[in-house]
Amino acid sequence: MYYPRAMYEPRPSARPVRALVAWALYDWANSGFAALVQTFVFAAYFTRAVAENETLGTALWGNMMGVAGLVIGLGGPVLGAVADRSGRRKPWLAAFTALCILATGLLWFIRPEADFVWPALLLAGAGTIGSEYAMVFYNAMLPDLARPGTVGRWSGWGWGLGYAGGLVLLVVALYGLVQPPGWFGVSRDHALHIRAVMPLTALWYLLFCLPLFLFTPDAPSTGIPLSRAVGRAMVQLRDSLRDLRGHRDIALFLLARMFYNDGLTTMFAFGGIYAAATFGMEPGEVILFGIGLNVTAGLGAASFAWLDDRIGPRRTILLSLVGLVVPGAAILLVQDKTLFWIFGLAIGIFVGPVQASSRSYLAAAAPAELRTEMFGLLALSGKLTSFIGPFLVGWLTLASGSQRIGMGAVVALFVLGLAGMLFVPDPPSPKED
Repeated sequence: MYYPRAMYEPRPSARPVRALVAWALYDWANSGFAALVQTFVFAAYFTRAVAENETLGTALWGNMMGVAGLVIGLGGPVLGAVADRSGRRKPWLAAFTALCILATGLLWFIRPEADFVWPALLLAGAGTIGSEYAMVFYNAMLPDLARPGTVGRWSGWGWGLGYAGGLVLLVVALYGLVQPPGWFGVSRDHALHIRAVMPLTALWYLLFCLPLFLFTPDAPSTGIPLSRAVGRAMVQLRDSLRDLRGHRDIALFLLARMFYNDGLTTMFAFGGIYAAATFGMEPGEVILFGIGLNVTAGLGAASFAWLDDRIGPRRTILLSLVGLVVPGAAILLVQDKTLFWIFGLAIGIFVGPVQASSRSYLAAAAPAELRTEMFGLLALSGKLTSFIGPFLVGWLTLASGSQRIGMGAVVALFVLGLAGMLFVPDPPSPKED
């Protein structure tokens, strides 16, 4: 028998601060993969040193991100629906966390040779799938842990802690491995100093994800066998997609988020590549830029967390999207590297809030018994079309011979998302237990 979530949702006394801090620390652990593998270190290393040339490397990286995004988008809602039926989230979270950690660690073996192109792409794709699937279950834990009136701030604090974790790991990678002579004395032969960043990232993820599994309570099992949960999940997912008309507000939000999240995903996938190729940044300088971006992003996520609870997640998203469009357009026009730094760091202020408030918007708007499934649909909205942004950047760059024109697709996606959010209503006001 399937019991509605309201029957087993934890009481306020079951939500100690320690459990929430341990939950938020997972953001600190997971962010290293996004910062060092997807954006600032491995992506640039792949296009510059592993692929035959930067143009081909950019296209291959974009295709890989697109395929991984399609897998995530199609599978996320199904997995989320299964978890809603079976109750527990931690086993799923552990499995996909392990996949990402393993794939990241194995990137150590990717040498700066064209023969390693496909192993590199397969491992990076597997890590991306593991990381994103893990976040479906991680995000869905928040409403069971935080009081309704504090979901926004805990969501923002989690994002802020994630950017702080990425910042610290970038500093360790830069001064410990990449910049000579390096704290750890790693040889630079065969790009060992760059490749060593990957097992470091995997170890970081493993170490700091442990508090969640030790101190954060999971929803209890419903007792439904996995095979039956899968069957019920498929039926419920079909009904949810068909009946999104009954959740019009959520449908509009997911549509708008599909555009602006695709812009964020594309920006993360090509940000380091753009900085290196268009402004001639060396690996160490790209990492320094990543450090600065994590500082502004972390400050933005943490400071806007209070704003989310004060003015609501929808208005916070709108404000953040304006903050992404304006400096994003400026970056496409400036020629001076100093101006690139200024506008690039300004973008960071609004990256965290738009992500954190998207999470808190859905937590407030989704029916309690369908939260994990709705977070699966959130993954669908963010990933089903995620191949479009990288595809547009790659092909516009090839057609025009200019990465500036190619990256214009990112700003266009932000504008479309902003236009869509204008039609999304505010979520229902939270009610305290």
